[in-house]
Amino acid sequence: MAEMNGAEGTDGSAAGPGDVVRPDGVSGTGGVGHTGGGAAVPDGASGAGGTADLNGAADLDGAADLNGAAGPGRTPCPEAIRRALAAHTTMTLAYADEDGPQACAVLYATDATAVVGTTEVTGTTEVTDATDMTDATDAAGGEAAGGGPALYFVTATTTRHGRALAEPGARVAFTAQRDGQEWSALTGLQGRGRCRTLAGAERAAGWRIYLERFPFVAGSDRLRAALERTELWELRPDWLRLIDNGQGFGHKEEWSSP
Repeated sequence: MAEMNGAEGTDGSAAGPGDVVRPDGVSGTGGVGHTGGGAAVPDGASGAGGTADLNGAADLDGAADLNGAAGPGRTPCPEAIRRALAAHTTMTLAYADEDGPQACAVLYATDATAVVGTTEVTGTTEVTDATDMTDATDAAGGEAAGGGPALYFVTATTTRHGRALAEPGARVAFTAQRDGQEWSALTGLQGRGRCRTLAGAERAAGWRIYLERFPFVAGSDRLRAALERTELWELRPDWLRLIDNGQGFGHKEEWSSP
């Protein structure tokens, strides 16, 4: 299970094979505890708002949500947001269940790389020219199919968050950002959407995107076998916000799907 926080099982203990998978290929059973910072916690069970701005400013809690305001057609997700999604690998998921709000961090791959592409450079991610993954994103119902960016992650349905996200109508909030940033140049993403497990051709297409982002998974027979036995999820955001203090303190860019 490609989780960064030593995710809990049904009895609260570490669960599943390969519980911790770090981008440098190190795996184990301990909890890495990568919080991602500024975790966005949904308001109540709906997860409809309450996300926290990375610059410390109060969130508008839905007041600036553009959902439904985009008119009858789909508004393309801005390139800056797609590039930011492709430039990160860890997101902090926030959800709520019968025991209240909770958050966890997971590795993710995005089909936004099909539009902007990524290249690893000295430990950071530099966004470069487009990568041809059209067939994969079409099969997975990704952005190439007109549905906006999709994020793919691996986790078992036996975990607390897996059970919560599998509930009908469940929503999730998330953030993604690098650690150790300077305040004046701080950037990060917030989002909300729905998750679902993938099967058949959709899972195969999503799995190709995941392996493209994390090739070390394919390089380890043990790790690959463990993750292939675990559910692959698609998170489809319907609202995204990019924070970029490098363009001015509190600069924001938003996108929503009608």
